[in-house]
Amino acid sequence: MFGDEAVTSRIRGTTEAAFGTVWTCTLLLTSCLPYVSKPHRNHLLSNIFMSRPQTFGSKGYFFSKRGISMAVEQKFREHGCLPDVVDVAPTDLAEVSYDSGVKCELGNVLTPTQVQNQPTVTWSTEPGAKYTVAMTDPDAPSRQNPIRREIKHWLVVDIPGCDVAKGTVLAPYRGSGPPQGTGLHRYIFLVYKQSSDVKFNEPVLGPSRDGRANWKVQDFAAKHGLGKPVAGNFYQAEYDDYVPILHSK
Repeated sequence: MFGDEAVTSRIRGTTEAAFGTVWTCTLLLTSCLPYVSKPHRNHLLSNIFMSRPQTFGSKGYFFSKRGISMAVEQKFREHGCLPDVVDVAPTDLAEVSYDSGVKCELGNVLTPTQVQNQPTVTWSTEPGAKYTVAMTDPDAPSRQNPIRREIKHWLVVDIPGCDVAKGTVLAPYRGSGPPQGTGLHRYIFLVYKQSSDVKFNEPVLGPSRDGRANWKVQDFAAKHGLGKPVAGNFYQAEYDDYVPILHSK
């Protein structure tokens, strides 16, 4: 049996030779990945499927979308986002980038310092559609004792396409502030496509922590008929020296 690096190299070479084809996706998803250890498998999935679908040739578009959907679901299950937050995983990947230079990559570990400012979020859109973006923490005050599940970190509705700046802010962005000693928290981004006649009768929050605890993004989506999330992503973070600064605001 090949070592991890050899298998990874062979799969990557095959992918580059037949980028976006049915055969490549089938090989990756059903044949080779079981023989790669978990860390290398996760890295490979990220490398292959984290590109925007538009970068694939038209012949491979359907299969790249399918591959992305499978990778997102795998990571949501692996980290317990499904079923802790949603009962159906997003079908596409939302790209989340911070001005500190880091990106959200389906469970990678970032720091509160790196994610203190509102990120740029993009996803595949339909012409004329409006969307809702939510960011939630199900691990409050800790994953072992989530009695304040969930914390509403960000909520924007009525977004035309993925132009978040033109949406209506119901809860302004508030970065990660996990208490000291509570380990890693999951910070989950979910995008929902709105129906044409949805009305949001929700309180508008300020930048402080007030009013953000003990909400459920899935209940919010059900209340407003948003259906299942069409895109998502998440990272993990634990306490660092920026957290007291955030909590003082």
